[in-house]
Amino acid sequence: MPQVIIDGKKYQFEGQPGLLQFCLDHGIELPHFCYHPSMSIPANCRQCLVDIGAPARDRASGEIQVNEDGEPVIQYFPKLQTSCSHVIADGQVIHTARTSEKVKDAQCDTLEFLLINHPLDCPICDQAGHCPLQIQAYKYGPEGSRFEFKKVHKPKKVKLGPRVVLDAERCINCTRCVRFTDEISKSGQLTIIERGVKNYPITPPGVSFDEPYSMNVIDICPVGALTSVDFRFQARIWEMASTPSITTTNAKGSNCYLWVRDNLVLRITPRDNPDVNEFWLPDEDRLTYQRFNEDRPAGPSVDQNTEQTSWDTSFQRVVDLLGHHGQNMLFIGSAYATVEDNWMLLQLAEAVGGQVAGFIPHVDIGHGDGWLRTDDRTPNGQGCERLGIPPLDLPLWRARIESGEFDAMYVLEDDPVASGLCSLESLVDMDVILHYYNTTNQTLPATRVALPAAMVAETIGTYVNESGRAQRVVPAKVIKGTNRTLMMQMGLSRADRHGTPFDRWHNESHYINCKPSWEIIPILLEKLGVRDVPKGPRKMMNHLSEANPAFLGATYEAMGLGGVQLSSMEMEVMG
Repeated sequence: MPQVIIDGKKYQFEGQPGLLQFCLDHGIELPHFCYHPSMSIPANCRQCLVDIGAPARDRASGEIQVNEDGEPVIQYFPKLQTSCSHVIADGQVIHTARTSEKVKDAQCDTLEFLLINHPLDCPICDQAGHCPLQIQAYKYGPEGSRFEFKKVHKPKKVKLGPRVVLDAERCINCTRCVRFTDEISKSGQLTIIERGVKNYPITPPGVSFDEPYSMNVIDICPVGALTSVDFRFQARIWEMASTPSITTTNAKGSNCYLWVRDNLVLRITPRDNPDVNEFWLPDEDRLTYQRFNEDRPAGPSVDQNTEQTSWDTSFQRVVDLLGHHGQNMLFIGSAYATVEDNWMLLQLAEAVGGQVAGFIPHVDIGHGDGWLRTDDRTPNGQGCERLGIPPLDLPLWRARIESGEFDAMYVLEDDPVASGLCSLESLVDMDVILHYYNTTNQTLPATRVALPAAMVAETIGTYVNESGRAQRVVPAKVIKGTNRTLMMQMGLSRADRHGTPFDRWHNESHYINCKPSWEIIPILLEKLGVRDVPKGPRKMMNHLSEANPAFLGATYEAMGLGGVQLSSMEMEVMG
């Protein structure tokens, strides 16, 4: 097998790998700015320079020349090479800044050139603390600046579109943003104008940078030149905790990070997963951060009482209604809720002699783009179907509800009125029990018991995306009366893991009085006299992975944070 020597260590390789990516894959740090593994290689930042040599060959015979010790004679390229564009060949010897003073000096010089006109914005820059230019300037750059002249000024605070702001003075012309719009999103909405030290990215005349993936350029910008309109100047990287999660605005289940400060979600950024969303995230997934913080319920309520009701009172009221209506109660699952939540709803319906009719579909025909946006606007439709909960035929079930066929309705984490399943008028004579997230839920005025449910940022659970990939989530926010299961999954270094009124960052109003549905329903089952109720989402999924072939292998250990691919539902039907 061919091999290459990097800083004195031998590595074997297959095919024709690029040197920079090969080094990164093997834990060898090579500074770079313009390179991105999903885009073309312009080799214009010159920061990834290395010294490359190859065994010298006799011109006549073609044999490798050896020295007195029998070792191959290495002939080095006359100039340093960009590792991003170099393809590794057998026998090559490569030196990075660790073993070559020439490479070290070259990278230091490159950074000095990049910093000549770069503004000293670090104290006010959103990128400070996680800025590649800032980090590499400390690790590879000069001790100070020798430049004593007036810096070149460029436009600042330019609103490229509704979601992205440009500070052109910070730009180092890596062209990542332009290549993204040309090669990945293919909108072509960005280009480079001017020449030399005066150039920077901008939209063509009369064009707004409003494509549905525009905010990805903020993530890939190696400096603070491109920032978010919403997040700009809101928080520092070290003030927030990042929690791995998934997005729930559609059926793709894109992997993301939820960034939390003072128990508020301040932004959502992509998390790399080559099996789902690679490095990217649509803007619609990012802009939903406010729904985790705003219009949240103050606590459970009974009979539309504006006064906060205790959980025990609410639970007893639900048990009374379940015992009174029994088989005449319509149970509605939810493609917004986790697999564990829906499975517990099945157990509850069975306990009172009813059944879950299905879940409310939320399909927006034409919204999907064949990439990271889908027509299905729910995250767990396939998870429901694998449990045997089908999508409801809305016109059919609307007619049945309005005909007075049911005396009561138990709704899990959805909004029947807003979705068109029923009207408020048709619910006047029904006893409605509702698990809900936000006070904007249009079914709330008709509820007998309203139970605030934890959202994806506050719970533990499993979602199955459109391609059958099961992915689990962990809590990013703390809720009031949080249980041990939730607390065990919170990051140990989180400043807001525990709080008291004496902590400066602690704000009691940011703690929502809600519970995960997988915690609520087992309590109801126990009050109904059901024994051996599974406790905790992990045990629930362990049971499902063994008892239901559609979830075979979907344990928390197997899913990890990257998810696990389940067998297709067609195969399960055939089996």
